[in-house]
Amino acid sequence: MQTVPLPAAPDQDIVELLRGGALESAFGLLLSRYESKIYRLCCTLLHDRSLAEDVAQESLIRIWKALSTYDHRASLSTWIYAITRNRCLSTLETRRKTASLTDVSIAAEVDAIAAPQLSVDVPSARLRELVDDLPERYRKTLVLYYYEQRSVREVAEMLAMPEGTVKTVLHRARAELTEQLRRWGLDDPGAWLETSS
Repeated sequence: MQTVPLPAAPDQDIVELLRGGALESAFGLLLSRYESKIYRLCCTLLHDRSLAEDVAQESLIRIWKALSTYDHRASLSTWIYAITRNRCLSTLETRRKTASLTDVSIAAEVDAIAAPQLSVDVPSARLRELVDDLPERYRKTLVLYYYEQRSVREVAEMLAMPEGTVKTVLHRARAELTEQLRRWGLDDPGAWLETSS
């Protein structure tokens, strides 16, 4: 009986380069595979494209500096996500402290001006606006599951919650999004699929 070879683990090529000590080659491959995902994650968490560019670059620098210490306990993608998320959270905390020292209404106006303005005439743009307006827990879970195409298990690892909770949050987030889409006449599932490609 012929055995079917198991598919290679995700990022196995990068992991093998790391094990062989080829850090620059591993980072080059990592960069081509994850740079845009890191930026999208920063956009999702920070809601500011200009700031997201800076934080994505900072995250990549941190990943490069820590690459030799990657210990394979978590998947490479989870490790990259954790570094990026922590950088975003640190940035948000710094901004909160700065905002508390200034007039909050002025800070809110500056954030509103800096936020990307999406055309309301484009269904996929409207959909992304609706996703961005969801509560943070719903938004992060949806983005990881649909935009980043993570499994429930990976989302659970990344957000430090049980898999059952991820499924519940996804269910509630989809229900909330469906209601919002219905209000705007965008309840065709095809609109969502267009934005996730």
